[in-house]
Amino acid sequence: MNATPRRAAQRPASEESERRELAELLPPPAVPGLDADRQLLLREALLRKAAEPQGRPDPLRRPVRRPAGRSARRPARRPARFRIAVPALACALAVVGVVALDPRGAGTPGRDRAAVAGSGATGGSEAVRLLDRIALAAAGSEQPAVRADQFVYIESRVAFAAQSAGGGPVTMAPAHTRQVWLSADGSRPGLLREEGGPDTRLGEDGPVLHLDRPGATARPDATGGGGGPSVGEPTHAFVASLPTDPNALLRLIRDQTRGQGQDPDQRAFTAIGDLLAETWAPPQVGAALYRAAERIPGVTVVASAVDAAGREGVAVARTAYGRQTQWVFDRTTYAFLGERTILAEDGDAGPAGTVVGTSAVLARAAVDRVGELPPPVR
Repeated sequence: MNATPRRAAQRPASEESERRELAELLPPPAVPGLDADRQLLLREALLRKAAEPQGRPDPLRRPVRRPAGRSARRPARRPARFRIAVPALACALAVVGVVALDPRGAGTPGRDRAAVAGSGATGGSEAVRLLDRIALAAAGSEQPAVRADQFVYIESRVAFAAQSAGGGPVTMAPAHTRQVWLSADGSRPGLLREEGGPDTRLGEDGPVLHLDRPGATARPDATGGGGGPSVGEPTHAFVASLPTDPNALLRLIRDQTRGQGQDPDQRAFTAIGDLLAETWAPPQVGAALYRAAERIPGVTVVASAVDAAGREGVAVARTAYGRQTQWVFDRTTYAFLGERTILAEDGDAGPAGTVVGTSAVLARAAVDRVGELPPPVR
């Protein structure tokens, strides 16, 4: 009986042959791939290279400049430094103002082309940091309490440009002294006294007369009054009662200035400037006003600006409708020195940089009677 020969009887294969046979039975090993981020970078580099016609570089690609004789390193990013001194929180009477006038320009508008937005102005985080320092200085200031039966006295130097009915360049009258006495609680008539003009009684029989803006001539109230104090018609008591939370304060300002212009951000900025210039806000309210301004888009910083009294400082600014409004601050104490308005672009009224309004409040105080002057400040 024949038996089938067993495989074991065949010639045994070497270890290398067995390993080779097993490798043929297994699937090929996977090729390691790139992660998603690396693939994206390589894809962008390939597309950028393909988009370069005849070796022309991509205009959006920054050239790398390497100093001769030095190895290439990634440049370290340096934080921008804002050269402003630490606020001195010493107590002083606040000085306020509105627009810088060229001290040489008696009868002609001043020029400050360098201060126009886009020419030496920086914005965004610089404005927030500056306003935050100003708010800290305001919160740390001291102010005597104003009684309800007293008057808030504000003295300033003002000048505003005028334009003829037919248009043409504006002309600036010489700056003059302006004094105003406003009842702290609004219960008694106030007084407006401007150099070279007659005295004007404010609110003789209630809020009959009001001021459209700092330095403006009082005019009859078209609504007949009786609406009570507001952001547009503030009393000291009303300002003292404003929210100290900047978000709530900005909402209130926006609500009460609704319908007074096309740009709600500029309305809020203007209203805050008027409150700073024409009232005497308590420290915490003043700080909240500055922090509310931080939240308004489009606010910038102007490195150098001059108020109507010739005091140079740093300014917070906003541009709208072809004009730039600047709040000028002392660069050491961060005291509010003034607010000025200049033309932001060339036009019929004059070239960009023309100053169209100016004021600098020289004193603020609480007095007992209309016409009473506070003691001089040393």
